[in-house]
Amino acid sequence: MRNTNDFDELVVSNNDVVLKNIAEDLRNRLPIEAMFNSEHQALQKIHQHPLPMIHVDAFLYDDDFVDSLCEEGKMSRSYCTECGSYKTASLEFISHSFSLMELKFLYQHVLPDLTGKVVVDVGSRLGAVLFAGYLYSSASQLYGVEMNADFCQLQEIMITKYQFIDRIKVVHADICTQTSLLQKADVVVMNNVFEYFLDRQEQARAWEFIACNVRKRGSLLVTVPSLKESLSKLQTDIQLSQWVEEMQLNYDVYMEKDVDREALEQIHLYKIL
Repeated sequence: MRNTNDFDELVVSNNDVVLKNIAEDLRNRLPIEAMFNSEHQALQKIHQHPLPMIHVDAFLYDDDFVDSLCEEGKMSRSYCTECGSYKTASLEFISHSFSLMELKFLYQHVLPDLTGKVVVDVGSRLGAVLFAGYLYSSASQLYGVEMNADFCQLQEIMITKYQFIDRIKVVHADICTQTSLLQKADVVVMNNVFEYFLDRQEQARAWEFIACNVRKRGSLLVTVPSLKESLSKLQTDIQLSQWVEEMQLNYDVYMEKDVDREALEQIHLYKIL
């Protein structure tokens, strides 16, 4: 007879399968770089990067999938430093989504029990944080705020198809218009959210707005990268020590060899003071 642990493992593995199915659905609806032409600013920033960089969405493509694409010649991990020579260097990969492993780490090890809580994902993009929150947590409401209409439409298609409509809502808006939503949030998630989509002045304005409205005492803020890193190149009046306290995370919860510990260490958790 199965015990409770067996049942829990079965549910978790079923949830993994659902997320993988969603990723496959999204791959079939997107170009390989998982970016739309409507993302002018992000595309421009990637092209202006001093070293060649490509966008590989970690939710859609894990390392094994990238390897298979490289074998098929559809993607490369390196570029030629001198055309026609054998001098190659590694390409830098950038992702605006969490991988499946990072999503499980977020909901199973970073965040506490979310029963009755409101989660807001700033720049929800493909909806990975929302879908994982639906499957791996008991959050009562999961809101995704996304400026890009193409991504909002994609998320809505998945929400309907996978019957997530009772707990997930996507808001097509600039986060700086969402005062009341941020003020009622118990958890706010921000993954690589402004740097590639706004110029520095707009980034500073957006961070000031976040700091002004994410104020519910004891609520949680999850960021990639750290707040210190995100704010280091910007001119703002934000006093981190008066706003948040960083919570220590255990990055050793997964002992498997193929776990990308470096990626997990980019995830930071803060409690609002």
